[in-house]
Amino acid sequence: MILETTYSSKENKELINDLVGKPFSFLQNIRMGGIGSKRMIIDKVSPSMRQVLNTVSDLNYGNIELRPKGILLSITKGLRNFTWVVPYYQFYMYHTPAVSIHAQGKFVLFKNNRTHRENEAFFKKLQRLKAEYDQQYPHVDSIDISTI
Repeated sequence: MILETTYSSKENKELINDLVGKPFSFLQNIRMGGIGSKRMIIDKVSPSMRQVLNTVSDLNYGNIELRPKGILLSITKGLRNFTWVVPYYQFYMYHTPAVSIHAQGKFVLFKNNRTHRENEAFFKKLQRLKAEYDQQYPHVDSIDISTI
């Protein structure tokens, strides 16, 4: 789900908190070594997300914020901000030479450059949190039907 978050609204805040949990507390943030990525350059997006990118030849930037049950991927378009809310149960990350985030039939591919390399520790933390979530809430398709 993509929300316009240029201006804070109670409805958006409640919706985000319901889907991916409330933000980590200040102490949790310190213990985790931060919950946000550095700004990254967006290389490609799925066709359904092109409306949130700059239409001129400007660079498109995005960053990721960790939440207890998912991530928030923020994209800046001129003076407007858009947030893609991705719960962990829908989240897939492919770490090839670049990193791409996939969910809900959409994707964002980040450019492999200096900022990408600076975020390596963040991506490892993100993979660890996703694995912990998957262990806590196993997928339905992992149940052995022959035992039923």
